[in-house]
Amino acid sequence: MNRKGIMFIISAPSGAGKTTLCYKLVEICSKLCISVSYTTRKPRQGEIDGVHYHFVNDDTFNNMILADEFLEWAKVHDHLYGTSKKKTDEILTQGLDILLNIDVQGSRLLRANIPDSVLIFILPPSMEILEKRLKGRMSDSEETILKRIKKAKNEIMEYKHYDYVIVNNILEEALIQLKSVVIAERLKVSRTEHIWIKENFL
Repeated sequence: MNRKGIMFIISAPSGAGKTTLCYKLVEICSKLCISVSYTTRKPRQGEIDGVHYHFVNDDTFNNMILADEFLEWAKVHDHLYGTSKKKTDEILTQGLDILLNIDVQGSRLLRANIPDSVLIFILPPSMEILEKRLKGRMSDSEETILKRIKKAKNEIMEYKHYDYVIVNNILEEALIQLKSVVIAERLKVSRTEHIWIKENFL
């Protein structure tokens, strides 16, 4: 069967573990790609340009906005993040599914523009554990961590607008649940190639 790819959108407060889940998910799910976003923030230790993000300066990002190159973009924690229209469409038209790791602002916009996208919200086990994870990164200042915790509470309020909610307590269990969502969505009747069934069975 030939079908257009599915857009899976994953959001979570910073420190909930969504990035780790995304990379592990594409390792165990065939025909699933991670969307590489553009951002104006500096790379963290171990991050590679073009793999984890496309790291660009403010001028380049703003020029891309003016050229209408983004499917969505938003300012998060004082930095700009955006998803390329062209690269996303290329993946979906090949019949590959795409995984977008984006914030609640971008998710809201994409759901409005792409109604058949699948939205998944990742929760931490508790706010205490979230704070511990953020401090454990050793990459952010105390002020930045406090901002992220405050923002997390507002982000979590958005969970009702998502299709699925997964609590990332034990990574392996959350990964199994995430994979189950991908499989279930691929098997939906609404995504079935009806012409193929008609030609082969009816």
